Amino acid sequence: MKCEGDINTIDVTKIPKHDILCGGFPCQPFSQAGKQQGFQDDKERGNLFYRIMDILEHHKPEYVFLENVPNLKSHDGGNTYSVIYDKLSQYYDVKDEILSPHYFGIPQHRTRIYIVGRLKSLGGLTDFSFPEREEPYTGSINDIIIPEDTDFMSLRDITRVHLEVWQQFLNLLSEHKQPLPTFPIWAMEFGANYDFEGAAPYYQKTKQLEGKRGAFGEEIQGYSKDDFLRCLPSYAQSKPTKVVNRQFPEWKKQFIRWNRKFYQDNKDWLDEWILSIRQNGFENSHQKFEWNCGSEENPTLYNKIIQFRPSGIRVKLPTYSPALVLNTTQIPILPWVKTPDGQKGRYMTRREGAKLQCMENLKEYPDTIARAFKAFGNAVNVEVVKRIAINLLKTKDNGTK
Repeated sequence: MKCEGDINTIDVTKIPKHDILCGGFPCQPFSQAGKQQGFQDDKERGNLFYRIMDILEHHKPEYVFLENVPNLKSHDGGNTYSVIYDKLSQYYDVKDEILSPHYFGIPQHRTRIYIVGRLKSLGGLTDFSFPEREEPYTGSINDIIIPEDTDFMSLRDITRVHLEVWQQFLNLLSEHKQPLPTFPIWAMEFGANYDFEGAAPYYQKTKQLEGKRGAFGEEIQGYSKDDFLRCLPSYAQSKPTKVVNRQFPEWKKQFIRWNRKFYQDNKDWLDEWILSIRQNGFENSHQKFEWNCGSEENPTLYNKIIQFRPSGIRVKLPTYSPALVLNTTQIPILPWVKTPDGQKGRYMTRREGAKLQCMENLKEYPDTIARAFKAFGNAVNVEVVKRIAINLLKTKDNGTK
């Protein structure tokens, strides 16, 4: 099939007649990880929906099938989705559902909103229903692992060191009979006492910051406010956005409270462990740690799925993979899988990523792992879409046309 270029520049009248319009307008304007600007997105990505409407209004295909991030439904207090629903409903009977591959036994957590419609003039969505979820989930990430696959991205030595340091943290918790924290650990907050309950540090006077303790308990000092702010943990330095009374959001203040209390309760052994963080070149995100595996008597990283995210090192059970995303640094790590040289631990491979998206029959892959996972992060899950499409097309067979 020939690619005609940017959909925004193509003459709608030159698009061939079609029965189904499938599309996914860019999710960044609506994603919780983005700025959530929606239709006001400064790069106009959010406006692609209106281009979809131009095509629908001209060609009126029998079916429309759209996909986006689940936050689309709640964006701007529901107003964004209300606009989308009202526009589509001019011609189509519309239904939506938030689904994830792991609802159907596929080992990937990837919630997305699916929006389907059929022309009202042809009977609408009579008798249509989204595929039923298969609960409880009983799958395993091992279902997609290919142990013999040698086309993988290796773990850097420094990455292995960082994992070892956090495993030491887990060992010390067990040794001191401390429960696993249920909140994200922010190691740079240990020893800090800068003010955070009122105005955020960015809005504080130099006098209020001077002499307090910032990241890792180091004294805040320097010749300017800029110097003082650089002494703070990275998440406390910048000008807060979307704040009330120039304060941190409540969730951030709560995380700071919990981390400071945790440090005070365990200071006797944390002070020595913190040296490993400071001496091994931990970048900011690697100084944060999220354990999402529940309680374990002797917790270990090495049989879990690990993902390096901007919010920290995230550890989860080896049941299903987190959603594949565009960023190469967030490719899941499988620490128990052996490499040909006998080491344990590697990143997920292209073939494994394809299996997660139910594309195991792909004949060709993008030429690098980075480009492959960017493509997977942009793609829909084939099996989920197939199940919805089968139910959608049954509306024609049910005598509703």
